[in-house]
Amino acid sequence: MSFNNFLPYIILLFAYLLGSIPIGLIVGKVFYHKDIRKEGSGNIGATNALRAFGTSTGLIVLLLDMAKGFIPVMLATSFLEKGSPFIALTALLVILGHIFPLYLGFKGGKGVATASGAFLALTPLSLLIALITFIIVVAVFRYVSLASICAAFVFQWHCFALLLKEAKPDYATVILVTIVVLMIISKHKSNLERLLNKTEPKLKFTKKGN
Repeated sequence: MSFNNFLPYIILLFAYLLGSIPIGLIVGKVFYHKDIRKEGSGNIGATNALRAFGTSTGLIVLLLDMAKGFIPVMLATSFLEKGSPFIALTALLVILGHIFPLYLGFKGGKGVATASGAFLALTPLSLLIALITFIIVVAVFRYVSLASICAAFVFQWHCFALLLKEAKPDYATVILVTIVVLMIISKHKSNLERLLNKTEPKLKFTKKGN
């Protein structure tokens, strides 16, 4: 068997291991000597990093989490045949790596930023529409969780509208989008409960965490 036969599986493994890297945890420990899991909501993602360590740190974590998703999917689209189901699987594995990281006992983040990076490589237009939705909802309501959920639904709708009208629909990506949106919603279950109870904290921009 040639190297090309193993390449898809190597990319899948790389995607999961890269996705498993807990950027928020590393940044918190290296620069603030704090465990982000013991701060705020306890989540390792960008929103909690923003609350715990300040706006600039939150943005850094956001961009690095997005990069985790973008890099392996871009590699897959570059080296694998167009339309290969392994491309969608690569996106799924990197997102699963963030949500269920090997290095943290499979207890990770909610996957929104990493999924955004993955879909930036797959469906950039749909991601742009979702990003605009996210910004509008955050600007109006100041709830990141609500914005994430709304953006996920808008993203799914736009992806379906684009992918299913093609001559050869990319059903692998359609299935991927459905799975990822369901995972994101399920990871926001506690946020939904707090939104209904009006106890969900609103986003506040700060220069430095306490």
